[in-house]
Amino acid sequence: MTDDPRSRPFRTERFKAFVDAVVAIAMTLLILPLMESVSEAASGRMSTAEFLDEHSGQLLSFGLSFLLIATFWMGHHRQYRDVEWITPPLLWINVAWMATIVWLPVPTAMIGQMDNDPLQAVVYIGTLIMTQVTTLAGWLYLSRHRELGTVSASTIRAGAIGDLAAIVLFSGALAIAVAASPNGYAGLFLLVLSGPASRLINRLLRKRDSTPEPTVDSGT
Repeated sequence: MTDDPRSRPFRTERFKAFVDAVVAIAMTLLILPLMESVSEAASGRMSTAEFLDEHSGQLLSFGLSFLLIATFWMGHHRQYRDVEWITPPLLWINVAWMATIVWLPVPTAMIGQMDNDPLQAVVYIGTLIMTQVTTLAGWLYLSRHRELGTVSASTIRAGAIGDLAAIVLFSGALAIAVAASPNGYAGLFLLVLSGPASRLINRLLRKRDSTPEPTVDSGT
C-alpha cells in the first residue's frame, strides 16, 4: 500500500453506490423525451392510438435503451461483486464506463425524434461498443491486480470473453445498421447471440485446458 492518499486503494461501498445512482439517473433520463411528447400530444388533442402510432419509434428506442442499460448494470454488478478495493486507474476505467451510460439517452432521443441516417447509427451503436470496451478494460485490469478482491480467474476469463463477443456482435450490428440505413437497427438482434457465443468459447477453452499433455516415450 502506498502512503500517497491519491493513489491509495479504497473500499468499494461508495463506488458501487455511486455507480448505481448514475445508472438510475441515466435510465430515468430515457423517459423524458416521451414525457414531452405526451404533453405535445395532449395540447394537440391527439388520441392514445394516434400517439402510439406517431411515436412508435420513440417507444421502441426507449425500450431498447432501457433494456441495454439494465443489462450493462447487471453485468457491472457481477463484475465488481467480489472486488473489495478500488484503485485510481480502475476508478477512471469506471468513470469512462459511466460516461457511456450517461451519454446513451442522447442518441436514444435522436433515434426517436430525428430521421435515421448512417451517422446516427454510428453514434448509437458506437456508444454501446464503448460501454463494452470499458467493461473489458476493467476485466483486464482485474486480471493483473488479483489482490483487489476474490474474483476467480475463471470469472475474469468468462467476463472478458463475453465482452469480446459483445464487441464483435455490436460491430456487426453497426455494419448492418450503416449498410441498411434507415432501417438497419434490426442488426442489434445479433446481440441475442452474445450469450451462446461466449458460453461456447468458454466451453472450448475449458476443454482445451483439461486436455492432458501427451507423454513422451523415453524409449527405456
